[in-house]
Amino acid sequence: MTSSTDRQIQSPPALPIVPANQIGLVNWLGVYTLLSKEVRRFLKVPLQTVLAPMMTTMLFLAIFTLAFGNGERYMGDLPYATFLGPGLIMMAVIQNSFANTSSSILISKVQGNIVDILMPPLSAAELTFAIALSGLARGMAVAIAVGFSMWLLIDLTVYSWAAVLYFVVGAGLMLSLLGMIGGIVSEKFDHMAAMTNFVIMPLSFLSGTFYSIDRLTGVWYQISHINPFFYMIDGFRYGFIGKSDSSIWVGVIVIAVLDIALYVTVWALFKRGYKLKA
Repeated sequence: MTSSTDRQIQSPPALPIVPANQIGLVNWLGVYTLLSKEVRRFLKVPLQTVLAPMMTTMLFLAIFTLAFGNGERYMGDLPYATFLGPGLIMMAVIQNSFANTSSSILISKVQGNIVDILMPPLSAAELTFAIALSGLARGMAVAIAVGFSMWLLIDLTVYSWAAVLYFVVGAGLMLSLLGMIGGIVSEKFDHMAAMTNFVIMPLSFLSGTFYSIDRLTGVWYQISHINPFFYMIDGFRYGFIGKSDSSIWVGVIVIAVLDIALYVTVWALFKRGYKLKA
């Protein structure tokens, strides 16, 4: 028999180390891999992540149109259902883009596998970009599903594709980034529920989704104009009906500035590892 001292303990071969300078200025493979992982995460449960929001939004459409008299009420010179449809689509984008990124980060933190995102050779900017795009992807998937369903039932035509695409992408990115902030800052699901119920939901419902803010007076009219969600819905609705309650260019600037500010904020949180690293 061979004694333990005579045994040669062989260590496993070392894995090859790829120098950082061979990845390139941007780790596109890493960004694509993380984005693919996040998109597949919500596509594995489409009934929950796409079809359920579509059904909820269509119920809103049915309830409001029936409550106000189907085809009998007008908002200006438009049937109420035609006015309401784009607002409901944008509300679905807002809620689902936020839910996608916030749940992904918070669940990873609670389960302890957030390290799987932080360890790969991805910079803070690349992490922010990939995860934000995944939230946008879910928002766009819900928007397409809801839009197609509404098109079958109401008069929904596009006046400006540029406005539709700009505001749906800008809004989806904004709420994705807000969801990332919420997921990073929150320590448990109660914190995230509070942010959803006391911030996201009120801002989306009180942003002109169901009504024109031109009907408001006094302080409520002023408050509506400092609600960023109003500019998302107003600009998106303009893309369908060709009319808006405020300047479209003001909305374009507000969305762009907020997207940049939120991107920088999320980048800084990832860079610092705030509430992410032990």
